[in-house]
Amino acid sequence: MKRAVTALVMAMTMALTGCAGTNGGKAGTEKKVEIKKGNYNSEASIHDPQILLDSEGTYWMVGSHYLEAESGDLEKWTYTSKTPTVLFSNIYDGDMPAFDYVGKNDQGTYSCWAENIIYNDTMKKYVMYFCTTSTYIKSDICMAVADSPKGPWEYKAKFLYSGWTKKDVKNTDMYDVLGENADLSRYLQYGAYNNKQWPNSIDPAVFTDMDGRMWLVYGSWSGGIFLIELDKATGLPVSPKETGEGIDPYYGYRLLGGGHHAIEAPYIVYDSETKYYYLFLSYGELKREGGYQIREFRSKTPTGPYVDAKGQTPADQDDFFNYGVKLMGNYTFPSLETAYMAPGGESVFKDKNGDWCLVYHQRFDNGSEDFQDRIHRLYMTPEGWLVPQPFELSDDKVKNKGYQDDDLDGDVYMIDHGLSVDSNINEAEKTAFHKEKITGAYKGTYEIKKGTNQVVLKINGGVYTGVITDTTDEAGNKIRTILAVGDNNQTIWGVKYL
Repeated sequence: MKRAVTALVMAMTMALTGCAGTNGGKAGTEKKVEIKKGNYNSEASIHDPQILLDSEGTYWMVGSHYLEAESGDLEKWTYTSKTPTVLFSNIYDGDMPAFDYVGKNDQGTYSCWAENIIYNDTMKKYVMYFCTTSTYIKSDICMAVADSPKGPWEYKAKFLYSGWTKKDVKNTDMYDVLGENADLSRYLQYGAYNNKQWPNSIDPAVFTDMDGRMWLVYGSWSGGIFLIELDKATGLPVSPKETGEGIDPYYGYRLLGGGHHAIEAPYIVYDSETKYYYLFLSYGELKREGGYQIREFRSKTPTGPYVDAKGQTPADQDDFFNYGVKLMGNYTFPSLETAYMAPGGESVFKDKNGDWCLVYHQRFDNGSEDFQDRIHRLYMTPEGWLVPQPFELSDDKVKNKGYQDDDLDGDVYMIDHGLSVDSNINEAEKTAFHKEKITGAYKGTYEIKKGTNQVVLKINGGVYTGVITDTTDEAGNKIRTILAVGDNNQTIWGVKYL
C-alpha cells in the first residue's frame, strides 16, 4: 500500500548487561528502534463510502454527492463519476421525481446522500439505494437500477418518507401502504412529524440474511435506526407481518436509538462462522471536533435485539454513549505525522481473500474539514467481535505456530478508546510488557493462548480479549499489533515497533 513518509524519529532504549570495570565485564549495549513517521494518502475521498466487489474482481466505491470510483487492488482508485448526470441517466429529467417530495436544501440545491449498491440476483440487476433530503427530518429512500456497477443508473422509485405533516402527507405513499383510512396520529406530535420517535429516512444499507432474505437498514438521529425487509423481485419494501412493540407497518422494525440522539450510518453484515449479524454505527456529530466515531452491536437474528459487549441495547436514553462497542474515535500513534479524527460513515465488506474490511471517511487534526477514505482490516476476537487494525490495509501476517508471551516483551504503545463522544484525541502511551505483566501507563496482566494469536489482557479491572498480528504501518514500520475488545465496551489497541 502507498505510504507518505514525512519524518524520522529515533527512539532509543538501553539494555544494560553489565558495567565496565577491572573485571573486564561487558559494557552496556543499546537497542535502537527507529520509528518512521507518516500518514497514508488515499486516492479516494468519498463521504459515507461503501465498497462492492463485483464478479470480475473489481471494487466499486460509492457514497454521497454522486461520486463513484473503481479499483482492482483497494489502493489505486479511478473516479468514474463526479456529477449526477454521469452517475444517473434520468435523475434530473422531467419533474425530477427523486426530489419532488423533499425539494431543495437550505443552500438551494438538491441533496443526494449515502449511495449503497448491491447485485440483486432475482432482478438480474445492480440496484442502488440512496436518500434524497432537504432538512434534518424531511427525507426519503430512493432506488435505481443498472446493468453494471458503473451505471448509468436509472432512477426507479422512492419510499419510506419521513418529516411529513398533515398538510403534505398526500405527497407520500403513507396511505398507499397503510390504507386510505389509516390513522396516522401515532406518527404526529402537535400536527407535525414526531421525529424523536420516528426515523429520518437517510443512510440506507442493504444486506442478505442467512436464509436469503433481503433487508434494508436505515436511519439517522431522530427516532433511531430502523429495518425493513425488501422484496427481492422488485427491490421495494415489504411491510412486516409481525405486530408488537417496536414493529411498525410502514417504517418496519425499530432496532435501537431514538430521542434525536447522535446515532446514524447503520450497516449490517452477517458472519457465517459466528452466526452473528453485526450492526455498525456512527456516533457523534459529523465534523472534525464532533466526536464522530464507530460503534458495533450484534444479534443472532436480523431483526434484533442488537446488543453490545454488556448485553445492552440503547433506546432513547441520554447516556446512549455508554452503549455499543466503541471500535475507534480520535487517535494518534508515534508513527503518525497527523492525528486521525472523526472516523465514520462506515461500511463493511469482504475482499478478494474473503477477509472482512472496514471502509470509512477520516478527518485529521489539521484545522480543516478535509477528509479521505480509509480501509482497515477487521479481525474476529475470541469472544466474537469484529475489531479493526489501527492502520490502513497492509500485508498482515500471523505466526503459523502462534505467539509466545515473550513475543510482546518490550515497549508497547497502548490506546484505550474509552466511551466518550468528544473532540479529545487519544494518544498512544508507552507501556511495558514482560513475563505476562503490564506496567507503565497501563497496569495489569496478559496471557497468550498457547499456539494461537489469541490474547487476554486484564487492565484496570477490565477484561479484554483479542488477537495479535504482524503488519506494516502507514510510515513503513514493521509492527506487532494487539487488537482487543473489553467486557466494558471499550476497544484497546497496542502497537509494538519491531
